[in-house]
Amino acid sequence: MPGTSANSAVTRSTLSRQIADALRDEVLAGRLRPGQEFTVKQIAEQYGVSATPVREALVDLCAQGLLDADQHRGYRVHGFTLADYRDMAEARMLVVDGLFRRHALRAAAPPPEPDPHIGVVLVSIRRRAEAAARAARTGDLDVLIGYDLRYWHELARLVARNDHLAAFLHRLRVQSWAFSVPHLRAARDLSGGLWGGHVELVDAVTRGDAEAAAGVVRDHHAHCLAWADRLEAGARPAG
Repeated sequence: MPGTSANSAVTRSTLSRQIADALRDEVLAGRLRPGQEFTVKQIAEQYGVSATPVREALVDLCAQGLLDADQHRGYRVHGFTLADYRDMAEARMLVVDGLFRRHALRAAAPPPEPDPHIGVVLVSIRRRAEAAARAARTGDLDVLIGYDLRYWHELARLVARNDHLAAFLHRLRVQSWAFSVPHLRAARDLSGGLWGGHVELVDAVTRGDAEAAAGVVRDHHAHCLAWADRLEAGARPAG
């Protein structure tokens, strides 16, 4: 029947993305912990699907850096180090700072006919920013991660106008959360200790204020490094 093979491929691709998203969420929720091992068969049985979309999903997560493949033992959740986290923070800072400065130059010389779509996107991003900031203030990690990832991805796509750069930044963001989650969940109280400058950043971008946007990005970077320093200090033996 014409089109059956193509429809089947689309269905499998959709299923593969759903499985990859579900497993990524398991990692970010801390239910799949660094070093935890599993096989294609185990995941296929867990979700009640065939091995093919599961294998595709696991290969995708390996490409994202969240899983490691072992030819003989299956897959394991990748364990990021504190040094990895600091490197990710530096890479993100360098790219994001440059993107916002370039965006400000574009805003200073707007096109003859402004794109109304940008205003709609900024409204959507600001709503996510407000939700992320509330979650950061109350220490609601699950809500924060979901809104934070969508916020940064949408903002990067808008500012960069380059899907490859946006995808790179999104991957760094996911990896940073994958490292952070086990440590944050071990903390007794997160309220007031999570970065929540989302609204200030999107407002600066909306105004085309490069210095303000760069300042918020630097504040975020400093927050990440300060947290990494506290984490390292806490891991050192007393005395």
